[in-house]
Amino acid sequence: MYGLLADLIVFLHVVYVSFVVLGQLAIIVGAGLRWKWVRNPWFRWIHLLTIGIVVLEALMNWPCPLTTWEQQLRQLAGQSVNEATFVGRMLHQLIFIDAWPPKALQVLHVAFGAIVLQAFIMCPPRGRRTSNEAALVT
Repeated sequence: MYGLLADLIVFLHVVYVSFVVLGQLAIIVGAGLRWKWVRNPWFRWIHLLTIGIVVLEALMNWPCPLTTWEQQLRQLAGQSVNEATFVGRMLHQLIFIDAWPPKALQVLHVAFGAIVLQAFIMCPPRGRRTSNEAALVT
């Protein structure tokens, strides 16, 4: 049971990382193609917050809570990542780069955060329309 819960946590971790990375790709492409949805304030602020959490963890040398939780569940299950289910191992390998030194991953996380912040500034989320602006559009 604990092993399956650990697999669920690593799945949620992959979803989190995918949201940050693929979201940024969509923002860059969408800005160039003038997709209106990439300026959605909810999407953009949540996207900025998610990478902001990662950058804070990297700068403070804090372990990711999802990683810690997965490791604790694997320990309770009496297994390592290599003993996880096939899906659990594959998901884990998608987001963890064991060959890279921790300092390089820290720089990567902060650099990606800077890219997200730059895109946030250069292609800001749209603001709320005033009643006068809304009347002009319709």
